[in-house]
Amino acid sequence: MQTGRLAKSFALGALAIGLVTWVALEGGDVGELRTRSPEGGWRTTRVWWAEHDGALWVEAATQERPWLVDLQVDSRVELDRGASTTAWRAIPVPGQEAHDRVRALLREKYGWADAWIGLVQDTSRSIPIRLDRTPELEQR
Repeated sequence: MQTGRLAKSFALGALAIGLVTWVALEGGDVGELRTRSPEGGWRTTRVWWAEHDGALWVEAATQERPWLVDLQVDSRVELDRGASTTAWRAIPVPGQEAHDRVRALLREKYGWADAWIGLVQDTSRSIPIRLDRTPELEQR
């Protein structure tokens, strides 16, 4: 009898953690970043973004993120922020200063959600990506 209650409690706890994580990831201002895969197709990734000094900033939590690998082939991206889709040039920016900047921007914008996701995903080595507006690139 005790094992059944323990299993139910564990399942409810896991469900609650999953729900809070989903709300944290999807409950704020989330964009859809489209990159070109090496095969030429579009890859869509949901991203948090923040604006600073005329550019948008996103981050790749790890170097292995498929969309970050895509940028090594083609730095042209599209970002759908709900009301509009715009073209950008994505530029990974190395260095601690850029990392600290993007972390501060996302922490300020997303608040508790950023703190929660930080418990799930280590962002201490994330890669900051600056998106520069490129009006010469066609919009879809």
